[in-house]
Amino acid sequence: MFDIASSELLLVVLVALLVIGPKDLPKALRVVGKWVGKARGVAAHFRSGFDEMVRQSELDELEKKWKAENERIMAAHPADPRADVVGDDPTTDSVETPVDTPPSEAAAKT
Repeated sequence: MFDIASSELLLVVLVALLVIGPKDLPKALRVVGKWVGKARGVAAHFRSGFDEMVRQSELDELEKKWKAENERIMAAHPADPRADVVGDDPTTDSVETPVDTPPSEAAAKT
């Protein structure tokens, strides 16, 4: 990420050891570690917010495409208003049982 070579990192460690001193170096490293952790947390939060916005944008785009496709299909194949009425389809030949005869007796007679 920062492209730091091992020799540069060794130089930074030696300067920190000389400036801070061996006694306070562990405390300074803990503080630096906390700050790095907070920075990573903020970056992760920003990234997740950005990813959520992208995902929502993609969903909106897919919803628009779906709506347009649905309208195209509905225009190409209009609904038959008579298809919703039960028993009004002349293409089916159904045998109807008499209303006053229970279904078990009607089956026994045939």
